Amino acid sequence: MTIADLFKQYLEHIFSGKRSAARELIFAAQDRGVSASKLLKSVVWPAMEQTERLYRDNHLSRIVEHMATRINRTIADQLQGMLARKPKSGKRMIVVCGKGEVDELGAQITADLFEAEGWGVWFVGSGVANDEILQLVGTVQPDILTVYGVQPVDVPAVRKLIELIREVEPCDNMQVLVAGGVFNRAEGLADEIRADLFADNAGDAIKVVAEHPIRVERPDVPEPGRRRKRKRAVRNQTAARAKAIVGG
Repeated sequence: MTIADLFKQYLEHIFSGKRSAARELIFAAQDRGVSASKLLKSVVWPAMEQTERLYRDNHLSRIVEHMATRINRTIADQLQGMLARKPKSGKRMIVVCGKGEVDELGAQITADLFEAEGWGVWFVGSGVANDEILQLVGTVQPDILTVYGVQPVDVPAVRKLIELIREVEPCDNMQVLVAGGVFNRAEGLADEIRADLFADNAGDAIKVVAEHPIRVERPDVPEPGRRRKRKRAVRNQTAARAKAIVGG
């Protein structure tokens, strides 16, 4: 059975709510030698994206979307423990995400795959205030902060988070990676909010991070067509407050 055939059958099972059939299909593929990593990247992840896309376009009912997402998450949880793991690299990542079920699942798979690559990962999830994220960055000192799967309404908060990180600099040379959600649908949005890196999915994120191990500083200039909303004095006050937060 090809991966394409496997994916097609898997979609049929999760859209029908057939938990055991979906699980048996995945584990049978493992018995035939398909790795947990490939199953996550080539079956579970695209099934997640397809479910989200069809639901957003009104081709799936809410109940089918809920069933499919929960089955997908159960399979992802089980595959996580079967991933082949590389030696610890010493690199660190914090992962935050949007509020939706699909956002959480995509962020979870991203965290799992980076852990398998030898990274130490702090998976925060959703609903955490920017100042708390900033404080954790100052404590953990990660190489990468990953923001996965936010929706359009949450973009201003992500923009503010990146601005605050650059003003305060709680972790020297940390890069901000954005992926999934609205970033996949709005071309150029990652650059507009001044993220360092962008990836379509978790597999691409691993490649992108490997190809860009060092942060390249961007000139601090106004973006075309936009005016700065904060004067330098206000920005300095914000930075001072944030430093006080990080310092405890």
